[in-house]
Amino acid sequence: MSVHDIIDQQVKSHPVVLYMKGSPDFPQCGFSANAVKILKACGVSEPFTVDVLQNPEIRQGIKEYANWPTIPQLYIKGEFVGGSDIMTELYQSGELKQMLTA
Repeated sequence: MSVHDIIDQQVKSHPVVLYMKGSPDFPQCGFSANAVKILKACGVSEPFTVDVLQNPEIRQGIKEYANWPTIPQLYIKGEFVGGSDIMTELYQSGELKQMLTA
């Protein structure tokens, strides 16, 4: 399986997927910590997370998969949502919670 295939399978087989640096309990950057905090605030207690620091191929592959240069990256129901800044905007407007519960 290629890295693209692995990412595609992860994104499409879980309702909420967060590619991040570190883990939800021990995020390794402020943006990843913010993403986890936002998901928890929206009621997502156990998102499927992938620590990109553990796999350099996934770390590079996810940037190409979404054509998005930064991490974290959030996917809901197989669709790319965005990174920490976009998550913050969607959370503040209430849209993120709607996307997660729709």
